[in-house]
Amino acid sequence: MNGVVLISGGGSNLQSIIDNVSAIDLNIICVISSNADAYGLKRAEKAGIPIAVVDHQLFDSRLTADKKIMKVIDDAKVEVIILAGYMRILSPEFIDKYLGKILNIHPSLLPKFKGLNTHQRAIDAAEKIHGASVHFVTEELDGGPVIAQRSVEIDSIDNAKSLASKVLKKEHDLYPKIIHWYTQGRIKLIGNNNVQLDGQII
Repeated sequence: MNGVVLISGGGSNLQSIIDNVSAIDLNIICVISSNADAYGLKRAEKAGIPIAVVDHQLFDSRLTADKKIMKVIDDAKVEVIILAGYMRILSPEFIDKYLGKILNIHPSLLPKFKGLNTHQRAIDAAEKIHGASVHFVTEELDGGPVIAQRSVEIDSIDNAKSLASKVLKKEHDLYPKIIHWYTQGRIKLIGNNNVQLDGQII
């Protein structure tokens, strides 16, 4: 299945996808970054994957920038859009056009800790369990229905950095598996709020 991966930073989740790409039936057409200096672009180039940079600061609106990404997606007949550390909010028009085709991984056990700084917020809230979630993207920020999660224990000695490292390991294992579910046609978005796995609402 043809896909694009949208990134903004280091691209460690991108790397886990690249490392598993043949096993998960995915053909990465392009890696698109909102940041020209993102290390993830070097990961893509090393793997021989075309890259593009769409810096939203150079456009007069979020939609204008998103239309550039949409052109890449439409020209390549992309069937799945994978957000992997993409730090831009997509326009409603983008999400509406590709609803049910956009996956995201978020470093918390949603619906807890939407948005940024999830690891420190989990520690500050005295949580005992933290983790990562893969979900379909809808217009509500980090609010689309969750497909799957992985959890880690928060130890008394953990800080935001150590907790992030533990969660990343779970992300790297989880995300390729869920992408594979998608490329196999096992999961789909039903309406705005439900996920169907193997024909059953989960």
